[in-house]
Parts: sequence; C-alpha cells; structure tokens
Amino acid sequence: YFVLIGIYYVSCNAVAQKIYVELNNTVPCVRLLNATHQIGCQSSISGDTGVIHVLESEADLEWPLSKGPNPPYMVLLESSLFTKSIMMKMKNASSRVAGVVVVPKTSQPEFSPHTTCPNENTGVYTETYDHNLAHCNTTVWNPRGNGLSYEEFDFPVFSLKEDNETEVIKQCYFDHNRVVNGSGLQYPLCAMQLFSHMHAVTDTATCMRRSSMDFSTSPVMVCDPLGGYNVCTFIRPYNSTAFGHKENESVVIAAARLDSRAFFLEDSTGAEGSVSGFVTLLAAAQALREATQEAPPTRNILFAFFHGEVFDYIGSSRMVYDMKNNMFVIDLDNVHSILEIGQVKTLRSGTNLFLHSDPVSRRNNTVTNLVKNLQSSTAGLNLSFVETGFSQPLPPSSFQRFLRARAIPGIVLADHQTDFNNRYYESFYDNAAHLNLTYPSNLSPEEQLEFVTDTAKSLTEVATAVARALFKQAGGNNSQVNKINADPKTVTQMLYGFLVRSNNSWFQASDTFSQGHPLTYGLVTDTLTSIKKVLGSSLHCVFCLSEPNPPQYYVGVAKSSHQANALTYLVQYLLANLTGTATNLTQSQCKKPDELPNESTYLYSYLWVQGVVPPNSTQRESFCVRTAVRLVKAVSPAFDLGDYVSKEYSTWTKSQWKFIKARIFLVASRDLEMLTLGVGVAVLFTSLLVTYFVSTKADVLFSSVREPNNTAY
Repeated sequence: YFVLIGIYYVSCNAVAQKIYVELNNTVPCVRLLNATHQIGCQSSISGDTGVIHVLESEADLEWPLSKGPNPPYMVLLESSLFTKSIMMKMKNASSRVAGVVVVPKTSQPEFSPHTTCPNENTGVYTETYDHNLAHCNTTVWNPRGNGLSYEEFDFPVFSLKEDNETEVIKQCYFDHNRVVNGSGLQYPLCAMQLFSHMHAVTDTATCMRRSSMDFSTSPVMVCDPLGGYNVCTFIRPYNSTAFGHKENESVVIAAARLDSRAFFLEDSTGAEGSVSGFVTLLAAAQALREATQEAPPTRNILFAFFHGEVFDYIGSSRMVYDMKNNMFVIDLDNVHSILEIGQVKTLRSGTNLFLHSDPVSRRNNTVTNLVKNLQSSTAGLNLSFVETGFSQPLPPSSFQRFLRARAIPGIVLADHQTDFNNRYYESFYDNAAHLNLTYPSNLSPEEQLEFVTDTAKSLTEVATAVARALFKQAGGNNSQVNKINADPKTVTQMLYGFLVRSNNSWFQASDTFSQGHPLTYGLVTDTLTSIKKVLGSSLHCVFCLSEPNPPQYYVGVAKSSHQANALTYLVQYLLANLTGTATNLTQSQCKKPDELPNESTYLYSYLWVQGVVPPNSTQRESFCVRTAVRLVKAVSPAFDLGDYVSKEYSTWTKSQWKFIKARIFLVASRDLEMLTLGVGVAVLFTSLLVTYFVSTKADVLFSSVREPNNTAY
C-alpha cells in the first residue's frame, strides 16, 4: 500500500515538473494591517493565473487593459516602469490583470513609495501639541512620496531576484505571446501562476481577535505584530535587573534607527535612510571608548539603536513606555538631552549638515548648549553644522516620541534643511549605489573591504564631530576632545558589510557566541536561530553569510520565541566588539563569569569572540569580550495593553500565509481544452458502459465448463 502511494507521489511530481517551471527567487508584496485598514497585496486562495505580457512602455498597457483577447494578464515590467500611475491603472482594471511581476533593473530619477508625511499620526505634532505643525502643514518632508506602499491591491505583486529566471520568462513570452505586426496569437500561450493568499483581513483588531478565538491545541496565528529588539549600551552600565529612576544620574541619549522598508519588504536596504545614520553612531561609540575610560564624563551616555521606527516609531515608543512605567534601567527624569543621527549622506568637502530642533519645546527648554557643543566639534573638519529655522518642526524622528512624554532638549542631525534630499526614501533604490559606495573594478572582495571610499571618509568626519559633541554634552574634560577621532577603516568596513557583502572576514572576526547569559533587560536569553536562517550553517561562524548580500532591514514580526533578526544581531555584536573590553578569561570562564569574584552578568554580557586568523596560521585568536550591550524589547505597547485600535501607539501587524509560490507553464487554447475535456468525458462514459456490460454478462463471459467426475479415459 505504502509503495503504491510512493509511486503515485513520485509520478505526480514528475508530471508537474514537465508542466511547470518553478520560480524560486521571488519576493512577494504581502499584506500589512493597522488599527484602521489593510494595505499590500494578495492572490486568491487557489492562486491567480494569467497570460504573460511584458510591458515595454506605459503605452503598452492598452494591450492587457483593453485590447488583448486573452485576459486576465500577468504583467511583467522592469522597475523603471514600476510607478504609481501604471500600478493604479492596473488596479482600476483588476478584472483583466491577474498579477504583476517586477524586475528590479534600471532605477528611476526619483522614486519613493512612502507617504509625503511619514508617521504623521504618531509623532509629537498633533492637534493638542501644535496644530499648525501637525500633518506636515509647514514642511512636507517627503514631497516625492507617492504612497504606493500604502495602497491595497487585490492581485499578487512579486519581485524577481534572479536574472536567469527573468530571461526564462521573457524568452517564453517572446516565443509564444508576443504580437508581431498585429497578427493573432498562436497557441499554446505562456502563462504564470502566483500564490500569495493572506489569512488576515480588514484590520489589526479583526485579525488579533480571530487569532485569539482558536481553541485548538496548536493555535494558528492569523497575523503577527511587527517588532523586534532595540540595541542599547551605556558607557557606564547599570544593574540590568534594577529598573526605574536612578538618583543623581543624568544621561545623554545618542540615537539612530535601524530599520527601513520598501514596497517589497525583503528588498529594503535603507542606505541613506537608516544605514548612514547608525553606522555613524557605531563609529562615534567606538571613538568615545578610550576617552570615556581614561576621563569619564560626569553624565552617562546611552547609545540607542531603535528598531521598527518606519512603522509608527515602534522601538522608540516602546522605550519611552518602559521608562514611564519603571520597566527600563532609567526613567525619563534621568534623561538630560537627546542627539539623534538621521539621514547623513555627505559626499563633498565642506558639506553642511543641519541641526533640527522642536520650536515648541525650545520655548521652555533651551538647546543652546547642545547646539554649541555640536558646532564647536566640527573645528578642523571639512563640514559644518548649521541650525535650521526656529519655526520649522522636527523631521520624522525617534526624538518626537520622547517629546510626546516630556519636554527634553534635543537635536536631530540630518543632511537636509527642509524636505528630504533622499530621492529614494524607503524604496529599493536607496542602496549602496545611491550612497555612491563604489569600488575600483580590479579589487577582490577582501580588497574592497579594506578600500576607504569617499563616502566612508565623509561619514568618518561626521562620526568624529558627533563623538566629540557627545563627550562635551556629557560634561567631559575638554583636554580630551581632540583625541577623539573616528576610524575611517572601521567605517568603510561597516558600510561594505551592511550594504555590499555581509559575508566578509571582518564580520566573521567579530563573530560571537551567546554564553547562555541574558543579553536583554529582563527578557529571555539570546538565540541564534533567526540569524542562522540568513547566515551560514557553520557551527563555528555566526556571521558567515550563505549569500553575498546585505542583511534585511525590514523590522520583521515579534515572534513569541523572542528572536531578533539578523540585522539586530549584527549591530549588537559589532557594538560589543567596538565598545567592549577584551579580557583574559578562558572560554569556560567566559561561559560562567559569575563564578569569578570580579565579574558580574548583572552589569555585563560576556561573549566569546572568534577573532582574526593571524598570518601563516589557520587558527583564529579567540578571546572573551566584556560588554555592556543589551537587547531591549521593541514591540508596540498596544499589543501588551490589548488596545488594537490605539491612536497613541503603533498597531501594525503582518498577515500570515500558507505558502508563497510562482511558476510558469504553457496553456492551450480554450477550444483545445474543451475538446480534451469532451474526449475525456466520452472515454469515461464509454468505459462505464463497457464496465456495466461486462459486469452484467460476467457469468457468461467468465463461466468455466466443468468436466464430469466419472469421465473415463
């Protein structure tokens, strides 16, 4: 019986392989939901099928939308044609469009699928704070935004990542579907089928309610909250189990956001939008390491890397919530001031960066000292910090969430004076090329890793100025300021690793293992499962990427297993190596440091680092790092409170699905299909009649003549 099942399964698979060509390197547009509505894309429950049409210009839309005789169509277009205008025309004629497939090739002069006013409903500017500044009334920060990422499409939209698969599809189209001189199409036609049916519908409240109503032993989640972990470290660590206010403690917060998004979430890169900012802050943290150890400033400094900021400030709103409710190691009264690093793309000598402040809070809280410290820190550098107009509001920034809770002096450092310079804000074009991260063609990957680009030199100067300003703002000794300098080699290696190739020797040398100690404030212990999904499967190497690509910058979902995504781990481990202290502990001592008299896991985490491979050797020089770096939960408080219609906190969720699949095949004409069906039905009824006739005459047809028992021979 089981042998027959196995033969049947194998034969079915063999038939399917002859019919279909599976497309394995695709990225789907998926459904997201919040308190009020749903956005994104999905297929029907059985998948959507259409005849392939390659769109070569906007004028070609006439064929799939009206003239083509074989609807619905599966439209294949290059990213230069992936515009709001074309997508909305197909949305309005969705009965003739089965789906859209995007080939990310050539870029557009400008393209931002985000809104013109990012996070406008969850920032500080509301009707009660200052209605004149709400909803970008005075400054439209992202004028290029067309809102495409926030539209809903009732057909699947996929992105192709493999050039070979793209060529297979185009060749199939040219061989079978392309109209020449107006002649009719000859069957068979090349078709495509896309599967991306989403389980969640309507809004977050609906999908969370449906998830909670599953009483089975293995409940199925319809949707998951977006979220992950923030990465934090203090220059002087606090006891990780003692939450709330710290008497006589004053803390300067230096912040940057980690995440970005794109229309296709997994294609997010955020080179200018997020990477330029957090790489600058990482370099500044490293530059401050020696100075703060030799001459500790009077105030503490908290380096905070917020996750989920694109989706209504998930990470920063969570930290503010925890501070207000004594669930963090300090509270809001301990916060002295905030410096946030925003988009800081600088490419020319003498570039101006701009200091943005809040015109409302500065009426009662001066930011003069912070501005003075920032501007004086550029002495001897090829850049300047310039204040913007006092009547201009803050750009979209994590700092806004702190201002909603308390009037804290703060500055947002950015490369734009008014609206964004970033032509590709929150799109897949905001990549290494957009940041002018280019290398000589004759360099190997390892040589590219060491090559100091102009972008790296510029961001190094920004990091140096930021580090010096933070040291001054924290009350550091002025005699130490000129000793603070960011390292251009470290900056260029980080840019290469985060935007070009994460599988490189420098990231591998920074590889660490969790020793079983909590790396979070009051949360579960660290796990490497999520990073191993993206990174190589080697047991001794966490940062060995299986593909030479940058990590994913989309925040992901907050799983119940409390796993952080690969980007979070990369930033955590690099920050630990850049700011931690190498110890003489053995690997066994590094695993159980609490057994030693002068070590404490309440203050520090202990990580066994692979280290580099010395020349003429095959063994890495591993060692134990003592670090104050921690992971902090970055999940919207709305989900802890069960307030799925909250107007105060992010309510974004991501729909679950059964599977994602794409494939192409040849489809016969309708007449041939009906003929085949008719012949099949005729054969079926004929076989039934024959079977009936045979069964009714079985006693005649299959009777046996018996010989008499007494037959004699």
